[in-house]
Amino acid sequence: MFLWIAFIICTTVIIYAGTRLSKYGDIIAEKTGLGRTWIGVVLMASVTSLPELVTGISSVTYADVPDIAVGDVLGSCVFNMFIISFLDAMHRPTPISSRAHHGHVLSAGFGILLLSIAATGLFFGNRILPLGWIGPYTLFFVVIYFIAMRLVYFYEKKQISAFMKEMAIELKYGKVPTKTAVVNYSINAVIVIMAAIFLPKIGEGIAEATGLGQTFVGNIFIAVSTSFPEVVVSISAVKIGAIDLAIGNLFGSNIFNIFILALDDVFFTKGPLLSFASQNHIISALSAIAMTTIAIIGLTYRTEKKPLLLAWDSIGILLVYVINLMLLYMMR
Repeated sequence: MFLWIAFIICTTVIIYAGTRLSKYGDIIAEKTGLGRTWIGVVLMASVTSLPELVTGISSVTYADVPDIAVGDVLGSCVFNMFIISFLDAMHRPTPISSRAHHGHVLSAGFGILLLSIAATGLFFGNRILPLGWIGPYTLFFVVIYFIAMRLVYFYEKKQISAFMKEMAIELKYGKVPTKTAVVNYSINAVIVIMAAIFLPKIGEGIAEATGLGQTFVGNIFIAVSTSFPEVVVSISAVKIGAIDLAIGNLFGSNIFNIFILALDDVFFTKGPLLSFASQNHIISALSAIAMTTIAIIGLTYRTEKKPLLLAWDSIGILLVYVINLMLLYMMR
């Protein structure tokens, strides 16, 4: 009973602070001229993914459960893509992919690249020669992460320069000072982080009562609980019309999640992290790759109609998510 009360309290706090976080993130994007895609990919994604970071490091250092750490990261990547279909159901009357900036394909592509390297590392397991105690893939994760941030930033700057007149017309927060936006963003970011840090332990406590394995628990229960900030921030962003902030947050979170996997590997001193994790995590990695690919198709094709409550790309994402759950449950 106590666990459920704690879960409801944390959820309520995150909903309140996450709503304000989206608003002030949108203001910062407008005031600084950095662009909503880049702010979503970097600023919002890093804040909303901090619960995964805390959970991962505690899992490999104190709890010594590498499967929870890996499952949390890859399961969160899958769940982040599932959120896109949820946002699409909210967005009326057109598909959300038709209103999102085409530049998200860049961050989505980097997400696929990083997930592919993670899946390869899991597949080869202890057959990969370590660099000290870490896996060689960790170096790739770090380098690709910073390359991705740099390229997305310069892409956004080019887009803003090309459409400066249109961007000037779209200003919505002319009366809000930049300092006010930064201070309020920082305060609400700290509130989200503090509340979200408690979610993994609460989720783990609820999950343990079911008697399911670490791989399933990490990929489903812990991943969902640590991804809750992404849900709240993305929904709030869509409600205020900041579509690019929402989508950028989700793709950016996936990139940051794999960067977290690199940090987890550094803190896990027994050897390369992926060599100690179950190969069943490959299912989540491949599912996240498939879902991201479908999202890219939606962003590129940009259909203007929804056959049902969801656009075809969102239906595809939802289908892959359900298959992922079924496979993980079967192999638990």
